Amino acid sequence: MKANYQFSNICGTVYKRGNVLFTPDGNSLLSSVGNRVAVFDLVNNKSRTLPFENRKNIAAICLSPDASLLISVDEDGRALLVNFRRGIVLHHFNFQKPVKDIQFSPDGKHVFTFIAVTHDSHVQVWRTPNHLVREFAPFTLHRTYTGHHDEVLSIRWSPDSISFITTSRDMTARLFTLDPLEGFRPKTFAGHRDAVIGAYFSAKGKAIYTVSRDGAVFTWKAKTTQEDNDIDSADDDVRVAPTSSRTSDSIAMTRWGVHDRNYFNLPNTKVACTTFHPPSNLLVVGFSTGVFGLWELLHFTNIHTLSISQEKISSVAISPSGEWLAFGARRLGQLLVWEWQSESYILKQQGHYFDMNTLGYAPDGQTIATGGDDGKLKVWSVHSGFCFVTFSEHTAPVMDVAFAKHGSVLFSASLDGTVRAFDLVRYRNFRTFTSPSPVQFSALSVDPSGEVVAAGSSDSFEVFLWSVQTGKLLDVLSGHEAPISSLAFCPSGANQLASASWDRTVRVWSVFGRSRAVETLTLSSDVLSVAFRPDGAEIAASTLDGQITLFDVRSSKQTGMIDGRKDISGGRKADDRVSAANSSSTKAFTSMAYTADGTCILAGGNSKYVVLYDVREGEGILVKKFQISENLSLDGTEEFLDSRKVNSAGINTDLIDDRGDASDLEDRMDTTLPGAARGAGDMSVRKYRQEARTKCVRFSPTGRAWAAASTEGLLIYSLDDTVSFDPFDLTIDLTPQSVLDVLAEGEFLKALVLAFRLNEKPVIQRVYESIPRSDVRLVARQVPAVYVSALLQFIAEHLEKSPHLEFDLLWMQAVLMAYGRYLRDRNGELAPVLRAAQKALGDAEQSISSLCDENTSILHYLIDQSKAREASVGA
Repeated sequence: MKANYQFSNICGTVYKRGNVLFTPDGNSLLSSVGNRVAVFDLVNNKSRTLPFENRKNIAAICLSPDASLLISVDEDGRALLVNFRRGIVLHHFNFQKPVKDIQFSPDGKHVFTFIAVTHDSHVQVWRTPNHLVREFAPFTLHRTYTGHHDEVLSIRWSPDSISFITTSRDMTARLFTLDPLEGFRPKTFAGHRDAVIGAYFSAKGKAIYTVSRDGAVFTWKAKTTQEDNDIDSADDDVRVAPTSSRTSDSIAMTRWGVHDRNYFNLPNTKVACTTFHPPSNLLVVGFSTGVFGLWELLHFTNIHTLSISQEKISSVAISPSGEWLAFGARRLGQLLVWEWQSESYILKQQGHYFDMNTLGYAPDGQTIATGGDDGKLKVWSVHSGFCFVTFSEHTAPVMDVAFAKHGSVLFSASLDGTVRAFDLVRYRNFRTFTSPSPVQFSALSVDPSGEVVAAGSSDSFEVFLWSVQTGKLLDVLSGHEAPISSLAFCPSGANQLASASWDRTVRVWSVFGRSRAVETLTLSSDVLSVAFRPDGAEIAASTLDGQITLFDVRSSKQTGMIDGRKDISGGRKADDRVSAANSSSTKAFTSMAYTADGTCILAGGNSKYVVLYDVREGEGILVKKFQISENLSLDGTEEFLDSRKVNSAGINTDLIDDRGDASDLEDRMDTTLPGAARGAGDMSVRKYRQEARTKCVRFSPTGRAWAAASTEGLLIYSLDDTVSFDPFDLTIDLTPQSVLDVLAEGEFLKALVLAFRLNEKPVIQRVYESIPRSDVRLVARQVPAVYVSALLQFIAEHLEKSPHLEFDLLWMQAVLMAYGRYLRDRNGELAPVLRAAQKALGDAEQSISSLCDENTSILHYLIDQSKAREASVGA
C-alpha cells in the first residue's frame, strides 16, 4: 500500500482571524485559516488550501497586483513570501513587531514593487524582489516613516503609488510620499474623536475619505485660496506649495481641508472594519453588532444595510468589479460573500464553533459528516471543500456519527440523550431514538444492512439497539462496568458487535443469534477505541497505555500488539511540569481506522501526530508519521518550552490572561457567565490555549485519502500521484519514448502494458486515448490480470475528468465482462478500486440524468408552446 499521503485541504474551518481579500480577477477569495491560507474559487464553487504553514496564526495577508506573490504575516510579525500560483515559499522574513496591515504598491510601473507595512507607531516601506533582477537580499528597507503617536492601523496607497495614507489609534491620518519631494512635509488629517479605522483615495485622487471607529466619515478635498481663512488647515505648519504640473505630485502637494462631515448615527455601535471601491465610490462598513452597510460617498447615500452575523464583523473586502462583498466574523468562524445588487449570498460558510469531535465518511468517499461540541452536525463535500447542509437538532455536543451502507442516511449520537437519523435526500431528521431513562450517548455504530443502530452510554454503561424502520428499542446489552468509549459492527455481516469500555474489556456480542453469546477480551488498561478489519476477521483495540492489541475474532486470541507510546508521543504544553518524552497525556490513541484493504491501521490521539502502521504480519511496523500542525499558537506543538517566554517571576507569559490589556472595550470585557459556556476545557479558567490534538481519524472507502478531526478543523490528506515517480516494473530500455514508438507501430496491447509498467499518468492517458474504439474489447480481454486493478482505477479517474464518456463506459464494460470473476474473488483486496469505479459511474449517471431531465422539460415546454400557437392560429 502507498503511504505518500500529502496534505490536500482543510474543510472544517473557513476563517480564523486577519483580513480577507479578493484576487485581482475577482473570481477567488483568500482567507486565513489558522496558520494556513485557504483559497475559495467562487466561480467553480471549490476551495483549496495552500500547502505552506506559518509559524503562528496569520494576522495579515497581501496579494501583489499581478497575483504572483502572496505575503502572509503571523501574529508575531514573521512573514512568508510565497509564489501564489504554485504555493511555494520563496523567502522567510521577520518584521520584528506585530503587523496590523500590509499593502503592495498598486501600479507596478516601478522597476521594483514596494510593500508598506505597519510597525507599531511607524510605517516601513520595503522593496520586494524583481523577476528581472537576480538579488541576494529579497527584502530591502526603503524608508521608515514616523509621525504617529500610537499604533498604526491601516495603509492605503494612492493610485499612482507615489504616496500613501496611514491611519492610527491617535485619531489622525497622515499622508506620506514614497520618495522625498522638495517642499513636502507629511500632512496630518486631524479632527476625529476616536481611532481612525481607514483612509481612502478617490479614483482620480481628488478627494480623501477617513472613517473613524465612532462612526464618523470625513471628506477631505483641496482648499481654494478663498477658503484658507475659513477652514482649519489639515496641517497648520505645512507651507503652501504651488500645485505641481505633474499629476504624480498633485496628491502630495495639495493643501487638504475638511469638505464634509457625515455620521452613521447607529447607537451603541462601533465601526469594526471598512473598505472602499474607488471606481464606484462605494464605502463598505462592518459594525461591531454584525451589521454591515454600503454607502455611496459622493452624496453619502445609504444603499444597503443588512445584519449578517450575531458577532462583530472582523474583516471586509470588495471585489475589483464592486459586485461582491466578502465578510469574515472571527468569533463564529464565518465567511460570507454577498452580492449586494441581487441581494443574494454567493458563499455562506461557517465551521464548528467549538471543537470538532468526530467525523464519518460516506460509502462513496465524496461526503464527510462532522459533529462538534456546538451540537451541530455538518456535511461536507470532499470535492468542493464546502459544507452543504447543517443539522442543528442536537442540544449538546455530538460525540459520534456514522453513515448507513447506502449513504443516504446519516446517524449521530449526542450527550443530549438522543440518537438521530437524518435523510440526506430531503435533509430532515426523520427518526429520533431515545433510551427508557435519560443517558448520555458517547459511541455509535450502524450494522452493514442499515436496519439496526447501536449506541453506547457513558453513564449507565449499557449498549442500546434500535430498529431504524420502526424506531423501537430492540435490546439493551448490559455487562460493562465503566463508560463505553467505542462501538463497531462487523462489516462482513457476521451479526457481531464489538464494544470497548473503560473497564479494560472489549466485548463481542452476537446480537442477532439465538445463543446471544458474549465473548469478553480483557486488556491491560482502559480501552479507548475499537475497530474491525474490513473482512471482519480481526479486531484492533487501543488502550490508555498507548498499545494497540490485535485479536482474531473466531478464536478470540491475541494475534499481535503494537506499542505506540513512543510513536505518538510529542509536544509539551505550556503548563506541563514534565518534558514531552515523560508526559503520559499524549501517549495514547483515542481513535483508529483500518485502511480500505485492511493492511494498515491509522491512529491518532491527544498529540500532534497521526501514525500509520502496517499490520499484515501481526507486528505493527510504523510506515509513516504525519504531523497535523506546526502552529506554535496551539499548545503542544513544541517539543521543548521556550525559556525566553518565562518572566522574572518564573511564570510562562503564554499562561497570563492579557485580555484586560486589549485596546478595544468589547475585547476587554468578559460577558460570559461562570459555567454557562459549552465545550471542552475547565470552566473555572478564564483563558485556556487550544491544544494540537486529533479527536477522530477515518480512512476514505476508496483508499485514496484519509481525514482527521483536529483542533484546526477537518484535515484531508490524499495521494498525489501526478508528481511521484512510481514505476511498476521498470527496465533499462523502458522509457516514455519507447512506449510511444510501440504505440506508433499499432501494437496497442503492448503499448498499454508498457505504459502501466512505467506508471506515468500522461503516458498512460495518451496510450489509452489512442486505442481505437473497435479494438477496446479485444485489448481489454488480453490485458494481464496483474494490471487489471491499475487499469480499472485509471478508467475511474479518467471518467471523472474526461469528456469521452462513451469511450470510458465501453472500457469499463469490457474490463468488468472480461475479469468479473477475478474481481469478485478479490473484492476485499480490490475494494478501493471498485468503490472508485462505482463512484465515477454514479457521478456520470447523476450528471446525465439531470441533463436529460432538463432537456425533457425544455422539450415539453416547446411542444406545449407550439400547440398553444397552433390553437391560437386556428382560432
